[in-house]
Amino acid sequence: MADQKIRIRLKAFDHRLIDRSASEIVETAKRTGAQVRGPIPLPTKIERYTILTSPHADKDARDQYETRTHKRVMDIVDPNDKTVDALMKLDLAAGVDVQIKLY
Repeated sequence: MADQKIRIRLKAFDHRLIDRSASEIVETAKRTGAQVRGPIPLPTKIERYTILTSPHADKDARDQYETRTHKRVMDIVDPNDKTVDALMKLDLAAGVDVQIKLY
């Protein structure tokens, strides 16, 4: 797989899970002899929800909730067959969304 690049994007609500998964991917790729660029932290997406707690009148009584989506991106440069096989067999945490693109 000469002159190819694998881009891996990770998304999770828990920053500890995403950091642990990113370190596992980097460790696996380096163990098989591939060069890794990253993980690069992307901006955290914060979604806030405001809910009225009063069923009828009080507009002043509100609760606020938020979800934070943490993202990381990393590139694996010149991966070999061992790298791809090792990444396919890698078992990551359940709360981490993984997107893999081949360039």
